[in-house]
Amino acid sequence: MKYSNFFLPTIKDAPSDAEIISHKLMIRAGMIKQSSAGIYSWLPLGLLVLKKIEQIVREEQNNAGAVELLMPTIQSSDLWIKSGRYDDYGKEMLRITDRSGREMLYGPTNEELITDIFQSHINSYKDLPKNLYHIQWKFRDEVRPRFGVMRGREFLMKDNYSFDYIKTFIRMGLTPISLRAETGPIGGNLSHEFQILAKTGESTLYYDKKLETLNPETIDPNELQSFYAAVDDQHDEKNCPISNEDLKISKGIEVGHIFYFGTKYSEKLNAFVQDKSGKNVPVHMGSYGIGVSRLVGAIIEAYHDEKGIRWPLEVAPFKVSIVNLMPEDQDCATKSSEYYEYFMKNNIEVILDDRICSIGKKLSDNELIGTPYQIIIGKRDLKDNLVEIKNRQNNESEKISSSSVIDFINNKLKK
Repeated sequence: MKYSNFFLPTIKDAPSDAEIISHKLMIRAGMIKQSSAGIYSWLPLGLLVLKKIEQIVREEQNNAGAVELLMPTIQSSDLWIKSGRYDDYGKEMLRITDRSGREMLYGPTNEELITDIFQSHINSYKDLPKNLYHIQWKFRDEVRPRFGVMRGREFLMKDNYSFDYIKTFIRMGLTPISLRAETGPIGGNLSHEFQILAKTGESTLYYDKKLETLNPETIDPNELQSFYAAVDDQHDEKNCPISNEDLKISKGIEVGHIFYFGTKYSEKLNAFVQDKSGKNVPVHMGSYGIGVSRLVGAIIEAYHDEKGIRWPLEVAPFKVSIVNLMPEDQDCATKSSEYYEYFMKNNIEVILDDRICSIGKKLSDNELIGTPYQIIIGKRDLKDNLVEIKNRQNNESEKISSSSVIDFINNKLKK
């Protein structure tokens, strides 16, 4: 993609109502634009990241044996009345009436629908277990939407109905912390949530300080679950299994939640199967949710500096930026095009900054959008057959032979 053809409206300063760093950077980097309170348009750069995260989630769900389907966003009230949640859910549910006078709702979650689908087609224990999931936009009319996509009213969510999440988060460069949690309006028991450490988080976490030193690229998921961690209302100071010296307190951001429903929905919505003796029994259900759109903000909270975003390679909108500092110079333009054509031909996600603007703006914009590897081409260096390569993750730069650039980048991406 050439920057001149892309739609990437970066701005210098974030609006005053943006409270946390991910919200500020997403607006400044031209990733989102607010439509109304808690509702955003996802602009091209933001959508690229959102789709990357969605695909990682999808691949890990499929690898775990789940089967994807897609349920509607608008649901009939009938099933919710049967389950008893239509009135209980509260004002967060957006209730509407269609032209025929039928009561409908914009689904905040899908337990009722998936149970109805299941009971319509499965009637024997021999067909169990079943793992079904979908990735879909949802709406919850938050009293106070804030923090950009972290607590919006409309959000993209992966719901799985009856896995091990941890590999999904690790692929995004995150260290997920598993904690016991309250069930809220979803119901059931044995609820757990997954959080990542962040200064701007809404939860207070008590955890083993060793969690801060773990490398997501090398950690064993089973080892990760062995560390102590608890939210503030679940932390028992007197019975804490680790010493005060090893205990840390910080803020966290919830990125996933799991629930065990038991027969809460199946009994009310007639999801029964025949067991080995021919007796009808209600199925046991569980739910596994991952906030796909929320993860975009969470990753930025974990990976940023004073210059902008520092995307982990797996979720970066582009792997490589080619920054042509002198697009009107023939040599710079020729070398930039050479690299660009190679990366495009080899399906390596690349953006070529071919804009005619100040060098300062080019450099600051590319720092802001956080592409992992920047190839910076300047007239003076090119005369000496040199090109600057910058690693945005650690902000280290080096100048290498212009003929070595493609091999250098290929080796970095393979690692």
